Amino acid sequence: MSTTPAPFWSPDPHVAAGSRIADFARHAAASHGAPLPDASDYAALHRWSVADAEGFWGAVWEYFGIRAETPYERVLGADAMPGAEWFPGARLNYARHLLDALDPERTAIVALDETGAARELSGAGLRARVGALAATLRGLGVGEGDRVVAYLPHTEHAVIGLLASASLGAVWSVCGQDYAPKAAADRFAQLEPVVLLAADGYRFNGTAHDRREATARLAAALPTLKAVVRVDHLGLDGDGPALPVPVVAWAEAVSGPGIVPVPVPFDHPLWIVFSSGTTGLPKGIVHGHGGVLVEHLKTLGLHCDLGPGERLLWYTTTHWMMWNLVVSALLTGASICVYDGSPVPAARPDVLWELAARHGVTFFGTSPQYLLGMEKLGIEPGAAHDLSGVRGIGCTGSTLPASAYPWVRDHVGAHVQLVSTSGGTDIVSGFAGGAPTTPVWAGELSVPNLGVALAAYDPEGNAVVDRVGELVVTRPLPSMPLYFWNDPEGERHRAAYFGVYPGVWRHGDWITLTSHGSVVVHGRSDATLNRNGVRLGSADIHDVVERLPEIAEALVIGAEEEDGGYWMPLFVRLAPGAVLDDALRGRIRDAIREGASPRHVPDEVIEVPGVPHTRTGKKLEVPVKRLLQGADLAATVNPMTVDAPELLEFFARLGEERRAVRRRAGGAS
Repeated sequence: MSTTPAPFWSPDPHVAAGSRIADFARHAAASHGAPLPDASDYAALHRWSVADAEGFWGAVWEYFGIRAETPYERVLGADAMPGAEWFPGARLNYARHLLDALDPERTAIVALDETGAARELSGAGLRARVGALAATLRGLGVGEGDRVVAYLPHTEHAVIGLLASASLGAVWSVCGQDYAPKAAADRFAQLEPVVLLAADGYRFNGTAHDRREATARLAAALPTLKAVVRVDHLGLDGDGPALPVPVVAWAEAVSGPGIVPVPVPFDHPLWIVFSSGTTGLPKGIVHGHGGVLVEHLKTLGLHCDLGPGERLLWYTTTHWMMWNLVVSALLTGASICVYDGSPVPAARPDVLWELAARHGVTFFGTSPQYLLGMEKLGIEPGAAHDLSGVRGIGCTGSTLPASAYPWVRDHVGAHVQLVSTSGGTDIVSGFAGGAPTTPVWAGELSVPNLGVALAAYDPEGNAVVDRVGELVVTRPLPSMPLYFWNDPEGERHRAAYFGVYPGVWRHGDWITLTSHGSVVVHGRSDATLNRNGVRLGSADIHDVVERLPEIAEALVIGAEEEDGGYWMPLFVRLAPGAVLDDALRGRIRDAIREGASPRHVPDEVIEVPGVPHTRTGKKLEVPVKRLLQGADLAATVNPMTVDAPELLEFFARLGEERRAVRRRAGGAS
């Protein structure tokens, strides 16, 4: 008798059979002999994709018609981690494939902001602007391997900049303008860039932020610059402070004749994305043209079912890896929406749903905090807007609690597939998520992604099922980093992923692989709660507590103490008007006891002014733990990587006060 739980949502069989992933499965069976009795049997397709990596990735190449100036010799030249060699001999260009996928007459990009304004750019218009900007960059001295960096909001200008850079074989990196100049310089100065693209400012929550002074300070901190391309996004009067290098206006840079993208080797660097690491300088992760191309076509074309006629709106900032995926949706022939502004502006908190309805969005991407926030605000997207065209909602950035699933069904639409995904900047893609052919279990990620040899390892390196273990990947993926910037011997790269299980990628998350094929993410393994030898996931507690209407956000920490004690406090930021009294503390403990287990109930519930995050939105669990334990603030976290650095001082003081009390009490709790 099967013990598989009933899914929360199941795909319509006819819709599943007509999906691109089902079509791909039929292609793989016919052309590569994949043993797939049913095109909708995801488990069989996944088993084959891992067991026959060369057959699977070769089928992805063929199915999406990837064009190379010179053919590859074989799919996988070296099957090793690190050091895998993919498609040796192939020369291609990410930008060329993307531009060739566009219908010249169809809208490629819809540029939106929180006022509701919209600008549309056709495939032909995008191709013309990319070619012209590439010619401008070449005239400014940019060549193959040079770095082009950008200080831009999530607008069409950033998309054009990336594609123009890639078309030359230059290497791209971008961050949002909410970064202070020093924080941006900490990233970009490592790269010794030739050209900087920068906007005059960005919009957020009803305010236009002038960033001309910040751009001048950033440019002054980049001594290798030859020029700045200035984007007049807000239309501010005047040019602002003088810049130390020549300036080219955007309108001039994207006019004139264009040039054709140049072919580069498969593993030629495409972009550098920076980790949300919190100590030292941010870590530059280098990905290649070919690896990104095949991985993103698989993820977006097969898992998200994007293609011509589809339209993607995923809220992101330019410094989050989701921005890179949004751009890559154009590879499939789909259209994308870019958005400059707050996801929940005070004047129009449901503006993203409004825009999704107005502009025919078919796939909507967001975060768990956004969906939970919509519920707490009482937003009714499906009642206020026609969202019948939205067939899927992607959600990533943290663990999506089970409570969000019925809210989406009841308040967005029962037809919508809610897909929770987990991946990382490291592979600029996902390890696990869903597909049009897979069911959904509330609180779980439906399946490991195709080609991902996902496992959960116990401390001895044994694969476990239905038990918590370390997220590992046992076979290479094309979009794994080529290397880290300024890591010539590869020492930091090896230590980051392969230091615990040699030859196996360890990502740093606790997961459970269930016997019915889904994946449950419990949180970062380096922030594990360990009570009396039992490992607990912080996300399990956060999910329960953040459902309470009085709680805006929660952070639980497990801190080993000098005298051998173990302190597990729960910090809560209250919703407006809420008071942390004994009654609320009791409700919090009861909710955790019932929603997780008695073992998950914290030692204390403490009100805090806020929870610090990385600038990509991840809670700073480990740095807060170390500060509570007495670590030096300067050695623990780089404040420039934190959204609210003042909160770090708060937790450092809190830890010192607690240690002082314990010392006076002779170590008693």
